[in-house]
Amino acid sequence: MTEKRNIAAGGLSAIVVRLRRSVRAHARGFRRQDPATRAARAAEKSAVMRPIVPSATVTTQALIAVIAIMTFLAGITIGAVSAVSGVASEWTSDIARETTIQIKPGDGLDVAAALAKAVEVAKATPGVSGARALDEAETAALLEPWLGKGVDVANLPVPRLVVVSLDSGAGPETMTGLRAALAEQVPSASLDDHRQWSKRLSSTARTAMAIGLSILALVAIATILCVTVATRAAVDAARSIVEVLHFVGARDTFIVSEFQHHFLTVGLKGAAIGGGAAVALFFLGSTLPSWFAFDQAVDTLVGALTIDPRGYGGILGVSVLVALVTTLTSRMTVYRTLRGIN
Repeated sequence: MTEKRNIAAGGLSAIVVRLRRSVRAHARGFRRQDPATRAARAAEKSAVMRPIVPSATVTTQALIAVIAIMTFLAGITIGAVSAVSGVASEWTSDIARETTIQIKPGDGLDVAAALAKAVEVAKATPGVSGARALDEAETAALLEPWLGKGVDVANLPVPRLVVVSLDSGAGPETMTGLRAALAEQVPSASLDDHRQWSKRLSSTARTAMAIGLSILALVAIATILCVTVATRAAVDAARSIVEVLHFVGARDTFIVSEFQHHFLTVGLKGAAIGGGAAVALFFLGSTLPSWFAFDQAVDTLVGALTIDPRGYGGILGVSVLVALVTTLTSRMTVYRTLRGIN
């Protein structure tokens, strides 16, 4: 029994001796490490514990405000272009589906008979789905903004209108045939061709889109310049830390990732504020008239701010784009700065 205890004690002593030797070897190895390697590891550990770029500074808050303003302007531009394009498309579609025949009163002209004949000619024309003459009440309603209420159309030499509805497949030949038939059978009638207005609306929509794209380009350039200046200022403020990290062997990707993470956070905050403000503006612009029961004139004016889901998606997309531009710009700027240090 005594021999077994001595053997066990001897085994434990051997294990303890080996553990002590291993600890001493690791300690000697740590002391023999290259001083530059130990400094690099210590610098990286310190940088992980404490960010290179402080987040709560006046420069950071100012950059967030600038990015928010740029994103708001870009969102307003996207929403305005979407609204103008939607209205122009709707008006163009309405114009393409309808046209009007105008009967001008003259000496000895039976206006009622001329209206009836114009309706008959229009319905007999291929490509026309329907036609109807506006009565005196509807004509008076059209003149109400200029002449006021209670206008007696029968005693005024005002033109009378016939509204003609066109088939979806009606082409230029429909308008040509209708104009020729009216010239032959109803000489006092004239056909209003709305294609000129349709071209003007299409041109207006294209112009609005071109202006919107130009504004977006200017906003992108201004954002890139602001982020570049802010990144260089941040690198200059932390230049001593960056140089120490760089010269002791810290990887460029590690240094760049610190700045990139900081400016990604800044870009996301600014883009969220600016994009959210733009979305709120269009949402309130489309819902406030119904909340406060504004009259028709104000409702029409504010209703121009109404956009469809694609418009809201465009605002969200441009917000994400601003955040990405901020991040990529800071990344490229830091890389160029590190090359200068090299």
